[in-house]
Amino acid sequence: MLQQRTLKTLTKAVGVGLHSGQRVELTLRPAPPDTGIVFRRVDLPIPVDIPVSAQVVTDTRMASTISNGGAKVMTVEHLMSACAGLGIDNLYVDITAEETPILDGSSASFVFLLQSAGIVTQNAPRRFIRVLKPVEVREGEGDNLKWVRLDPYHGYKLRFEIEFNHRVVSSTGQSVEFDLGTGSYARDIARARTFGFTKDVEMMRANGLSLGGGLDNAVVMDDYRVLNTEGLRYDDEFVKHKMLDAMGDLYLIGRPLLAAYSAFRSGHALNNKLLRELLAQPGSYEIVTFENEKLAPAGFAQVARAW
Repeated sequence: MLQQRTLKTLTKAVGVGLHSGQRVELTLRPAPPDTGIVFRRVDLPIPVDIPVSAQVVTDTRMASTISNGGAKVMTVEHLMSACAGLGIDNLYVDITAEETPILDGSSASFVFLLQSAGIVTQNAPRRFIRVLKPVEVREGEGDNLKWVRLDPYHGYKLRFEIEFNHRVVSSTGQSVEFDLGTGSYARDIARARTFGFTKDVEMMRANGLSLGGGLDNAVVMDDYRVLNTEGLRYDDEFVKHKMLDAMGDLYLIGRPLLAAYSAFRSGHALNNKLLRELLAQPGSYEIVTFENEKLAPAGFAQVARAW
């Protein structure tokens, strides 16, 4: 049987929120089978649980925010991406503020935390959402067109294409493909950092965004160059970060997908619309388990490789 996974022990981190700038303590704890991933605002007078699902996503401006009543957690996609890449099914995420810490701007620190805590199997079958027919969401026309799509596939692969009119981004790879069955999430995707442009910083901060951002947790560019002294981690770091985000956004559906995902200029909002469209069409998917793990797609039976 292909089994669910959680952590062997708890692990902690302290950082600041990318957009809020608030100091936040994060504790990742093991959770029983069939719990899913549950964010818990432990700083509130009465702690509030927010189990992840496509329906609890309430804001997609610059990040994915999940909410339950008046309690929210912003910028959950990097941690969710690490959980997707490593195959974590059940996890409690205790958090002391309204935003997940940005750490180094990628998923690499979350991968390190999860692997350091140890990943263990549980005596319950891992449940997948298998896409049975194509589902697509499109917005805009011409130069403003963007779209995102899921197709049937025995496994999990992603293709993402970006289009930025900026000399630095244009000089790098603007499309990337990744298959969980043949690649290593930790090696190939996790280290890609969020990025931004100096010309947008003033506008974003006036709107209460990017208050905790800087060269230590983002790739920052002016009109001509990357300002980070260490340069890029991947030749195609920009589009890989968009794929990293997409993997986190998609994992908010609450179960791993068996599908081929493709996107052009997508973002958090369109990714969530795609999940909601999938769930609105009952005939477009089914829930499956693998009693014989040898029948599972490549990349799912083994615990994800480290660096």
